[in-house]
Amino acid sequence: MRTRPGPAVYVAGLVALLLFAGFMALGIWQIERRAWKLNLIEQVAARAHAAPTPPPGPASWGTITAPSDAYRRIRLDGTLDNTRETLVRAATALGSGYWVVTPLRTAQGFTVLVNRGYVSPEQRAAHAKPAGPVTITGYLRITEPGGGFLRSNDPATGKWYSRDVAAIAAARGLTNVAPYFVDADKSGTAAPIGGQTIIAFPNSHLAYMLTWFALAAMTIGAFVVFVRQDARKRRVAADA
Repeated sequence: MRTRPGPAVYVAGLVALLLFAGFMALGIWQIERRAWKLNLIEQVAARAHAAPTPPPGPASWGTITAPSDAYRRIRLDGTLDNTRETLVRAATALGSGYWVVTPLRTAQGFTVLVNRGYVSPEQRAAHAKPAGPVTITGYLRITEPGGGFLRSNDPATGKWYSRDVAAIAAARGLTNVAPYFVDADKSGTAAPIGGQTIIAFPNSHLAYMLTWFALAAMTIGAFVVFVRQDARKRRVAADA
């Protein structure tokens, strides 16, 4: 004799439906995020391997964003102001030390902060400081406001944990400064050592997508098992 499902089955069905819908929505969202990330990686790779272009000037500063401009190849012609360089704490493959961030007065008349590269703590007071006209190529980077992880920049004491363009410019009395900075390419073996930019974007969206879809499938499987067990119990009770 066929038995009707009990109230518990309907409650379990509603819970299973809600969980299934939620897991499926999260899985579909990860599909969209993965497509966005792959497109971003492709765009950045194209910019990073393109021929260097002149630095964006004041007319385009208001439109510069990370998705459209980060890691563009830039060529800077101008003069470094070594008297107003800033040392920013750095953790690199070469060890812990400092980024040497130096203002460069461009041939176009505005200033760009240049991360010339890494120096060790021992080299912070004794590193190369080119005088006269220079040409520097590197990657356009977006400003890093505020500071580093759990450590805020402290301009008053000269402690810097991020390359915060606006704050560094203000602390050094700079004007007409681009809202971005440039990571310089490696130009030799002497400190500071450039070319330390790491272009990598974590992309775990495929794993997340499969996880959410697997949970959705497991939810349906668990509900089917629950329904069968409930039906078996009711048949046993009816035959007793």
